[in-house]
Amino acid sequence: MEYVAFKKDENNGIIRITEKTDIMIIYLDNCTFNLPYDNQKNIIVMLETIAKLHIQNLIKQGFLKLTWSYILEYENEMNPYEERKITILDWKNSATINILSEDEFIRDKITTIEKARIFGKDAVHIACAIKGDCLYFITTDYHLIRKGSNIKEITIINPIDFLKIKEEQYENQHRD
Repeated sequence: MEYVAFKKDENNGIIRITEKTDIMIIYLDNCTFNLPYDNQKNIIVMLETIAKLHIQNLIKQGFLKLTWSYILEYENEMNPYEERKITILDWKNSATINILSEDEFIRDKITTIEKARIFGKDAVHIACAIKGDCLYFITTDYHLIRKGSNIKEITIINPIDFLKIKEEQYENQHRD
């Protein structure tokens, strides 16, 4: 497979194509970034947290590329816990793609996404992920996953199901 990767141009702050790569681009929403701080006594939360941490390891190892956005930064800034805020913001530095601000493309996508009855910050997150050429939008918001099944430009999925797909792709690529 071939994916398009984007990178922030430090000279003028735009997003531009820089390379062709076989590394998949993904978007983690704020719910997913905050998973480790949720109640780990709930088995589903614990399993999703393990999956999310594994996904982050894949990003750090260069097996996945991460998209960051202005809406992630905004939501993270609202986090009342300073240590959590700093830890999550550090992922901006690991992102290959940084969607800096809303533009006409994002506004048009938001309008389209709203037709699937997804509104507000959720619509902005998804529009940013689409602009970043992400194949997967990873979230633990099951309401959003259900509604997002109508959006054809991106797959909205939880961390566990994402890893199942990723593992299946890996096995298919490495069969004799």
